[in-house]
Amino acid sequence: MNHPEQYRGRQVVVLGLAKSGVQVAKSLHHYGALVTVNDRKTREESPEASELEALGISVVCGGHPDGLISSSVELVVKNPGIPYSAPPVVQALELGIDVVTEVEVAYHLSQAPIIGITGSNGKTTTTTWIGNMLNAAGLNPIVAGNIGTPLCEAAEQSVEENWLVAELSSFQLKGTKDFKPKVAVLLNVAETHLDYHGSMEDYVASKTKLFANQTADDIAVVNWDDPVCRELVPHLKARLIPFSMTEELRIEGVFVTPSYISEVDDELERTVVYRDKDGHIKPIITVEEIGLLGRFNVGNAMAAIAASIAAGAESERLTEPLRTFKGVEHRLEFVEVKHKVAYYNNSKATNGKATINALGALNKPIVLIAGGLDRGSDYMELLPAFEKKVKAVVALGQTKEKIAKVAQLAGLTDIVIVDNVDSAASTLRKAILQAAELASPGDIVLLSPACASWDMFSSYEERGRIFKEAVHTL
Repeated sequence: MNHPEQYRGRQVVVLGLAKSGVQVAKSLHHYGALVTVNDRKTREESPEASELEALGISVVCGGHPDGLISSSVELVVKNPGIPYSAPPVVQALELGIDVVTEVEVAYHLSQAPIIGITGSNGKTTTTTWIGNMLNAAGLNPIVAGNIGTPLCEAAEQSVEENWLVAELSSFQLKGTKDFKPKVAVLLNVAETHLDYHGSMEDYVASKTKLFANQTADDIAVVNWDDPVCRELVPHLKARLIPFSMTEELRIEGVFVTPSYISEVDDELERTVVYRDKDGHIKPIITVEEIGLLGRFNVGNAMAAIAASIAAGAESERLTEPLRTFKGVEHRLEFVEVKHKVAYYNNSKATNGKATINALGALNKPIVLIAGGLDRGSDYMELLPAFEKKVKAVVALGQTKEKIAKVAQLAGLTDIVIVDNVDSAASTLRKAILQAAELASPGDIVLLSPACASWDMFSSYEERGRIFKEAVHTL
């Protein structure tokens, strides 16, 4: 372990009783910290409280009481979603108390080296793929983070022979101080979460904290084709392994040959290859063999290849998991064919770039269901994709008028705006029925909202599940 003894005897406040908060409280208590957990929810809404109190952990529910944060508190660990404007966070920072997320604690508890994966889109797919590849290579991965298992739980289970493969959000990374992954993967950067970060500068700075503490003994995997990622390269201290779909790399890295230099030469057979430190090129897999649809998933595959090789996997062990992986729920997930129309669930598309990627992956006329939480975007980035790939749009949620306006500018005539009915589920079902009416045999109906779900649903998962249930009953 790195430094778990640093928590013994320290007074720590954990903000938030979500799954990661419960686990970090247990871990800190196990290593001797004096832990108080606080949540705005009432005691009746917090069934986890009894479990923690049975361990001797103090739990305060129903708000943030006076005196929760004082000069005697030495560390605050907050749920990533809690804003930095929350009163206890503001008080802690004013007192000079470190405010971190679970990622920081897990780093100090883990015996295993860490592969950290972040990006605006593709994190879960790439993280899962890396786990599959390291399994195939016999390298004993533990996959955790945003993907499901709390990082602290995985860190406590880890041994030196493992690799801790961690999906990390900008919310989590913003609250890190010493965190240093052995392999850091930055997939891409697109405008999103600005309601939380306040500016694109803060969002990018949070993402790039992934590399902040790396040294020449570590590895940085970055998207050579993404302008924001590319700008970071001169500032990286770690060994660089880039990946590119558009350029034949002359340095160590993963690329496609012949490269994707335009969208009109898609008939060419392409191969994903790795150029090692000595300049030798090792073919991995043809693009056509990769198990997931979409050019963007070729990028995810290349990132996973680079990270797996950086962790010690032999390149020839990676082909089979690249070929057989069929994706993660709610990410361009095929649902069913109904009345000769194919339905796809891409509920995880919570920003415009994710929807553009999904549209680009499908080669039939598309009836798009889009809209959701309004974070201030005008969605004009969708215009070229709407012009090229979409035959009709069904818009719902807070952004329905904005989505419809982009569709009108794209020259679409089949545009339906769905007003809210008695429940979010009923509204989405109404949108699906409208989409089904607009679709012809051979078309695709795609749920790819380009927006977060919280205006109507508790999560993108709930939105996607309701979509799939409704499709099955058409």
